[in-house]
Amino acid sequence: MTQKVLVRVDGRELSLSNLDKVLYPDAAFTKAEVIDYYSRIAPVLLPHLKDRPLTVKRFPNGVNGGFFFEKNAPSHTPDWIPTVNLPAPGSTKNRETIDFPIVNDLPSLVYYANLAALELHLPMWRVTEDGEPLPPDTLVFDLDPGAPATIVDCCRVAVLLRDTLKEDGHESFPKTSGNKGMQLYVPWDQGPGTSDYAKALAQRLEAENPYVTSVMAKRARPGKVFIDWSQNNPYKTTVAPYSLRANRIPTVSTPLLWDEVESCGSPDELVFTAPDVLARVEEHGDLFMPARA
Repeated sequence: MTQKVLVRVDGRELSLSNLDKVLYPDAAFTKAEVIDYYSRIAPVLLPHLKDRPLTVKRFPNGVNGGFFFEKNAPSHTPDWIPTVNLPAPGSTKNRETIDFPIVNDLPSLVYYANLAALELHLPMWRVTEDGEPLPPDTLVFDLDPGAPATIVDCCRVAVLLRDTLKEDGHESFPKTSGNKGMQLYVPWDQGPGTSDYAKALAQRLEAENPYVTSVMAKRARPGKVFIDWSQNNPYKTTVAPYSLRANRIPTVSTPLLWDEVESCGSPDELVFTAPDVLARVEEHGDLFMPARA
């Protein structure tokens, strides 16, 4: 029998269900704890979600069960959660457009947490008040280690990228992916062209460093760090800062200090769970705040 609890969040009434359901069995981390995490991290998370079409990865039966990506706002979505109708090339349901939700406030975030939307994914651009896509405001490099390479190797590549970007007048901000790799975000105000710029930079580092590849093919990646520049395609998304990930334990895509990147000697040093990240925000605030354009 589904257990429901009615709550009021910033003036909105929400029905929360199955709060004691364990979504991360290895950590005994329940849906209630997922909702609690997203509620408490909201002050630093919501500014990064603001006005960006949201794609979620839902795990109704926990991380050991099935999952599905959801772009289209479900029919039961409350009418106070705004949506934007945008083109959907390659839609698995052959839809020409999709009604993406825009999650700009705490009730909307809690609503999705209650749907077991553990992972939040975003494009590198926002929409206007009228729902029109704006040019990209962020450039992203997704660093993916090919075994036996690890996030330690990603850190070395991140420093190379940071220094090269700085030569071009760009500041960059690192975060873990919450999985095995990491991402580098670059505030961008030069309009379209992020993919071309990112690809050229990845190819340059590949030519200069034998442990770097800009090629997506798996056969090119063992022992190397793949700089995935293609995440700048306007139809692609990247996991949001502070989003949970569906791993054995509730890891989080965590903004980092450059000192942590430069000194990393073991993958374990850059594994952060939901409680860890809440404590980090208490100590450091939003390390990704300057990455907002």
